[in-house]
Amino acid sequence: MGTVFSFDVRGGEPAAVRAALEEAVARLHRVDEVFSTYREDSQISRLARGEVTVEECDPQVAEVLELGAEAERVSDGWFSTRYEGRLDPTGIVKGWAAERAALHLAGAGASGVSVNGGGDVQLCGVPGPHRPWRVGVSDPLRPGALAAVVSAAGVDELAVATSGTAERGAHIVDPRTGKSAVTDLVAVTVVGPRLTWADAWATAAFAMGSRAGLDWLESLPDVEALLITAGNEVRCTGGLARRLG
Repeated sequence: MGTVFSFDVRGGEPAAVRAALEEAVARLHRVDEVFSTYREDSQISRLARGEVTVEECDPQVAEVLELGAEAERVSDGWFSTRYEGRLDPTGIVKGWAAERAALHLAGAGASGVSVNGGGDVQLCGVPGPHRPWRVGVSDPLRPGALAAVVSAAGVDELAVATSGTAERGAHIVDPRTGKSAVTDLVAVTVVGPRLTWADAWATAAFAMGSRAGLDWLESLPDVEALLITAGNEVRCTGGLARRLG
């Protein structure tokens, strides 16, 4: 998937958690084998070329494409699983894969799990007694500084995903034009229960721009967000303050 995954796992029976961690890592490698657009022999590459059908692929392919279709519907087309006319669901795969890994570890008995996939994080449980997980959000205009700190206090699951230009440049595409999205934004951070959707919503909102993106994010249930413009204007959803600390 062209990025690094890291795990922070707390509590649980050591042997069971270790086995679950090994399984989670193996699953991530399998996801890369199936979905990598950089591999000519991956199932998603072969599907894009018409060499196989969805039914002939790993069942994960149909699952991810269904999630992508739902993201496209909810975002009114601002999220897409196509790039330059070619099938490319990478915009949803990373968040989905990290979320699955975290839930797998939590299901194995870990009391606290943090899975970070390229800066997007899925949290489960707590890192210790009376201690919530906290995630720093990088300031895209001030390298090394934080724009905010998100707290998972009071919830069992929380995801934090950021889309923007600070790390990878202008890589987000406007589905209407097929070209790089030209907006007033430099970063959108979305907070919600599950990383699959937080990651997709951050991408879609960035392509929309700050005004339309904020209005749309406000309409989504259980979603909060922080938007930063190139002019260093900070905009956020009404309930974000409850998630900071």
